[in-house]
Amino acid sequence: MLVIAAHPDDEVLGCGGCIARVSEQSEVFTAIATEGCSSQYSGGNIDSMICEKKAAAEKAGRILGVKKVIFGDFPDMRLDTVGHTALNGFLERVIDEIRPDIVLTHHSGDINLDHQIIYRSTIVAVRPGKGYPTRVLLYETPSATEWQSYNAKYAFIPNLFVDITRTIERKIEALRCYETELRNFPHPRSEQGVRAYAAFRGLAAGVRAAEGYTLFREVC
Repeated sequence: MLVIAAHPDDEVLGCGGCIARVSEQSEVFTAIATEGCSSQYSGGNIDSMICEKKAAAEKAGRILGVKKVIFGDFPDMRLDTVGHTALNGFLERVIDEIRPDIVLTHHSGDINLDHQIIYRSTIVAVRPGKGYPTRVLLYETPSATEWQSYNAKYAFIPNLFVDITRTIERKIEALRCYETELRNFPHPRSEQGVRAYAAFRGLAAGVRAAEGYTLFREVC
């Protein structure tokens, strides 16, 4: 399984429970497109902060059982300034190297522009013809998916649920690696917010905790 994320922490917020569960039986990789720092912080220590963010992603990956974290190092919050072919090429190279059965990526309706661009590039990179992946899922990212306008064009409507009752604590533990990204409740990007999301999706699936996904494509 390959999880594609725009920023460090998106992979945990959107898929942390699923990653922890799948990694118990199969290999899981994460590809994080941007360095996740340069647009949020300023000053002469930006390189150090980028290294810290990468270290956090690596630590979160170890907690969840990720085999390898792949970094794209594209500019944070500025993917609209990156040539589409460059981003497509990065994702295509990663996918061709891993040859995943399952790819997870951002939902197209997220309010975050980087997320939207990653979605578009992923869909190009997984176009049919190679034999892989055979399943493409879209995940929701707290504070990006639910803050979009509520209409049919942008709506995230999950039709696949992953029971993360056993792995929700590992998801929370991994999220704590991104200390600078955590917020106070009732912000969605808080421990309580993530637990609330898991409980809410669990209600739809009849379990204590779940993550919701939209099935984009499946080849049987």
